[in-house]
Amino acid sequence: MQNSDQALPVKDRRPDALGDLKVIPDEIICSILEHLTPRDVGRLACVSSVMYIFCNEEPLWMSLCLKKASGVLQYKGSWKKTALHLEDPPIEYDESCTRLLHFDGFYSPFLYRRYYRCHTVLDGFSFDSQLVKRKKIVTREEFDRECAEEPILLSGLADTWPARNTWTIDQLLTRYGDTAFRISQRSVRSISMKFKDYVAYMNVQHDEDPLYIFDYKFGENAQGLLEDYRVPDLFQEDLFNVLDGDMRPSYRWVIIGPQRSGASWHVDPALTSAWNTLLCGRKRWALYPPGRVPLGVTVHVNEDDGDVNIETPSSLEWWLDFYPLLADDDKPIECTQLPGETIVVPSGWWHCVLNLETTIAVTQNFVDSKNFEFVCLDFAPGYRHKGVCRAGLLALEEESLEGGGKNTSAGDHDMSYPDLTRKEKRVRVNRRGEIQNHEEDTNGVSKNYNSSKQDFSYDINFLAKFLDEDRDHYNFPWSSGNCTGKREMREWLYKLWVGKPEMRELIWKGACLALNAGKWLELLEEICNFHKLPTLTAEEKLPVGNGSNPVYLMADCVVKIFVEGGFESSIYGLGTELEFYSLLAKVNSPVKNYIPDVLASGILYVENGSYTIVPWDGKGVLDVIGKCNLTLLNCKQEEFPFGIWSKKQFEYRSAWMSVSKLSTSDGCNRIWPYIITKRCKGKMFAQLRDALSGEDVLNLASFLGEQLRNLHLLPCPPFNESSLSDKLKTEPPFNNGFVEDVVDTSSVPAEWEIFIRTLARKKKNLVNRLTAWGHPIPKALIDKVDEYIPDDFVKLLDIYQDENGLNKVCKPCSWIHSDIMDDNVYMEPCCASSRSNGNAADTGPMVNGSTNGYDEFGEAKSWHCSHIIDFSNLSIGDPIYDAIPIHLDIFRGDSSLFKQFLESYKLPLVRRMQQHGSGGGKFSRLSYHAMCYCILHEDNVLGTIFSIWKELRTAKSWEEVEMTVWGELNNYKGYA
Repeated sequence: MQNSDQALPVKDRRPDALGDLKVIPDEIICSILEHLTPRDVGRLACVSSVMYIFCNEEPLWMSLCLKKASGVLQYKGSWKKTALHLEDPPIEYDESCTRLLHFDGFYSPFLYRRYYRCHTVLDGFSFDSQLVKRKKIVTREEFDRECAEEPILLSGLADTWPARNTWTIDQLLTRYGDTAFRISQRSVRSISMKFKDYVAYMNVQHDEDPLYIFDYKFGENAQGLLEDYRVPDLFQEDLFNVLDGDMRPSYRWVIIGPQRSGASWHVDPALTSAWNTLLCGRKRWALYPPGRVPLGVTVHVNEDDGDVNIETPSSLEWWLDFYPLLADDDKPIECTQLPGETIVVPSGWWHCVLNLETTIAVTQNFVDSKNFEFVCLDFAPGYRHKGVCRAGLLALEEESLEGGGKNTSAGDHDMSYPDLTRKEKRVRVNRRGEIQNHEEDTNGVSKNYNSSKQDFSYDINFLAKFLDEDRDHYNFPWSSGNCTGKREMREWLYKLWVGKPEMRELIWKGACLALNAGKWLELLEEICNFHKLPTLTAEEKLPVGNGSNPVYLMADCVVKIFVEGGFESSIYGLGTELEFYSLLAKVNSPVKNYIPDVLASGILYVENGSYTIVPWDGKGVLDVIGKCNLTLLNCKQEEFPFGIWSKKQFEYRSAWMSVSKLSTSDGCNRIWPYIITKRCKGKMFAQLRDALSGEDVLNLASFLGEQLRNLHLLPCPPFNESSLSDKLKTEPPFNNGFVEDVVDTSSVPAEWEIFIRTLARKKKNLVNRLTAWGHPIPKALIDKVDEYIPDDFVKLLDIYQDENGLNKVCKPCSWIHSDIMDDNVYMEPCCASSRSNGNAADTGPMVNGSTNGYDEFGEAKSWHCSHIIDFSNLSIGDPIYDAIPIHLDIFRGDSSLFKQFLESYKLPLVRRMQQHGSGGGKFSRLSYHAMCYCILHEDNVLGTIFSIWKELRTAKSWEEVEMTVWGELNNYKGYA
């Protein structure tokens, strides 16, 4: 007789608890939940028992917490408690975290595997099937001969370091317990933890991919750590050393983490090499040679800017779930790194690191003569070469690879703003050697993959074949994933060129890869020969400057070749600049004393296979220009047909177009406008910033205020109202496929109509544009931007009728430089007696006893501003625009300097606002006007704002940002 008490089978509660959602796999449900807010997850937990289980998973709450957290984080014992603490809930919510419900009848293999990974202990995890070479300390010659091209473990390099004995958790806790260190995280937000809080977290956590300290600024917050180690002699050559301070990319990190933490599969930034010395614990390494994509890893390369994004499982997940699937021939080379050992990872090598126990390490990336060309190649515009460097020939299209594999397209994100259409190529290895959309052979390894491995070579000449010749450094987008900016990269190459003449052959090769320097030198030599300029010296052969056009500094002159935005954009840039210089020659304005003289200008083009140069002063339309399909050439010919008003209409038509589209839309890619100006003496402010006295910088602010006043007082060219209406008829009626909203400008004076229309066009898909720029612009503010920006930009003008019934604008319509930044202001040394004369514009250059700002005894002298340069971005409109680069770039947000600037400027920025128009509100605040212009700016001005004022990343409203950055404008006496 059976026992009546025998337990009945437990019914699977999943179908009833999930209803129609039961068809969705558990991993998809978990992924969806990560996109909800903590409050919504809390509500969803009340829906059913299974949803309760999903919504109380610690990995889910870890993800929610890291998306919300910023600044200094304090772990509260669980991720749910920590996340709820950030929501500032009532106390009973915190108490409920400890009272979890339990349900039977539910089993999820996905949740179980994740739970298993979270609680796995790695103490005995170590097996070396394919070992990395191990060597005792070697000489530089031995290293270059035997070790430079593949990973190697070196012992003995750290034997004399104090860190070898003092970098333990207990000792660091004593020395730096209250010091905050930056934490690795799967979020763009910057998160740090005090070391004592991190150690407390480390001791209790059960995370699959635990947080670990990965701090590139540890030398600033814990300077004593820098004294505990020294860069080994083998790695003393680092060509990034020529860059100072913030210009240098991040290159050194202290790394501290518990078991299960580590770095997932990646290739080091910019194809640099790295060394990593372990001081405490054990690390497990896996490495693949360049071009060999690890199993389970997806490589995304953006077609527009070459941005590389790697999708990879966590280190632990890869070792547990993917590694066992590998055939012996497909396994990586591996090693277990022990305390005191230094591993060297060469350029381009894939690597993955898993901490087997609590570890402490220090690592540095470096550029030396061995990897320099690869680093320069990675800075070059385009995407094919970046994909090939990382994924081998799998990165190529099917038609360009004989017998090779075809990429899987990740699909285009259908954004209506063309700048944001992110076309990506994707290479993915899913299972044992499987390439998506390809069959496996009997050994489970794709034949195409093996073929690509055989044909691929990590050789600079081979990789350079995949550069896109049609892509130009100055014209195409700079990848947001690059470890440095465009201007910093050019500054780096120029400093190497000038400072390391013995390496010029190598540096030139790198510059040709990154900048296409050979092409620009060829054009420069043609210009020099035509104008009979002196023979170029070696120092003059590399372009300088931080702008968007190749610029060459010669003994007595500066040559600028216009390329930004393609030929049509360039011809308007030069045409407007020449119109401006023509105006200066006719008026008696002090500003022309501080602007370099024009020596020559013209058009260089290719005709019948050879170069031809035609001088041009901006007047009339040359035959070579007339042959190009330029939209506005059908209008009535003016004295300067490519002057400021024509340029403004071009800017309106191109406001929605991408940089790459502008560069290729006119088809005239073998025509280059150029200008030659007199070379300024002295140095750029960018070179002197850290060496100037406080008084010199205040004088700089006064100088800029005075000269901006003089610039804004210059008469604007006469406006042909009839030509405006004719030209607007030729504008594109559609914006990326959608009919544009009609902007009512009936009450707007004609000279302001283009200004208003351009602002309205820039507002189109603003949210998408800011989202694409991403960090550090807060997502919460991006969601509110449409509410902040006005629907009707005419209100910014505060139009009123004068006594004659004519519509007038409360703003002055002025010439605008648009680009007064630290590299466009020149300064000269002056006599000590001129320091205190109180007039920055009147200080004279030091004639006797001074060299580069120092007297014969080496004592520093005062500096005064001598010139404002680069007028290629000239515009006409609201003078507030000129305050943006000055306040954010030159003053770096210093309110005292901005106030000094305004006191010297003295012109009213708005007239009659209090007597006419809106009668107050946000439109009466100058700060609101400036903030709107920042948000709508074609450059990522907001990124600069949130980098200067990091505290604003947690701002609740745009008004808070506005008042912090631009509040001083509302106190400006010129306002009245």
